[in-house]
Amino acid sequence: MGALGHPFFQHALLAGTAIAAAAGLTGYFLVLRAQVFVGDALSHVAFTGALAALAVGVDLRIGLFVTAVAVALLLGSLGRRGRADDVAIGSVFSWILGLGVFFLTLYTTSRSAGNGGAGVSVLFGSVFGLSSAQALTAALVGAGICAVLVAVARPLLFASLDETVAAARGVPVRLLGFVFLALVGACAAEATQAVGSLLILGLLAAPAGAAHRMTDRPLRGLALSGALAVGEMWAGLVLSYAVPRMPPSFSILAAATAVYAGTYRAAVWRGVTRPSRWVRRGRGPAVAG
Repeated sequence: MGALGHPFFQHALLAGTAIAAAAGLTGYFLVLRAQVFVGDALSHVAFTGALAALAVGVDLRIGLFVTAVAVALLLGSLGRRGRADDVAIGSVFSWILGLGVFFLTLYTTSRSAGNGGAGVSVLFGSVFGLSSAQALTAALVGAGICAVLVAVARPLLFASLDETVAAARGVPVRLLGFVFLALVGACAAEATQAVGSLLILGLLAAPAGAAHRMTDRPLRGLALSGALAVGEMWAGLVLSYAVPRMPPSFSILAAATAVYAGTYRAAVWRGVTRPSRWVRRGRGPAVAG
């Protein structure tokens, strides 16, 4: 029986594909907007939210989504035009991390006896442990994130590259900033199930960084980022299935890192160390893709 003959692998493939696609598309804009630190902060927010939910005895996914999206919107409100600055992110990040330690202590001293592995799964993911219902929910959430990002891709791209001109032309820059941060929060919450809160940033940043190096056409790069993330997810799942002692989270991130390292080395060999041409020329995005 091959890998696809096992229900746990089918569930992982379904959920992982949708999660990776959402992370790839979201990560592309995180890199473009220089908001990767937001992704890092929200990964720790997801950890805190999940532990808070476990500590009070509710479904950890409630804590994941409510906390990640709420804090993402809070970060947007502390910044200019829906973009949080690094000082605000760092301050909230420190506070949330402290709350995470509190809820970890509360959980381990009161409720962990009934579900001792839950805290570890939040940190490192458990994509092979998803039930059919969890996999379907993850697939639907991932598909929803992808659909919204595709719908707002062009105005969000314009606002990301030159928000002043975009605002002057009637683009709702601040609203787009909040929408995007909410999507980042939802993506971070959902990706926790696959790779864990400690490793989310790699799935958000590595495929996007590789796509930025491989093409200077933004819409093409957006699609490429999503495709790379999905391919790396598949490669990681297959590798982990073939080598059972290798955790899927590690395999997925190892594949993502290898691809990014390959594109970086190729760029160095080609001498591509300058910005994309549509950034160099100081013009708007080449949205023709």
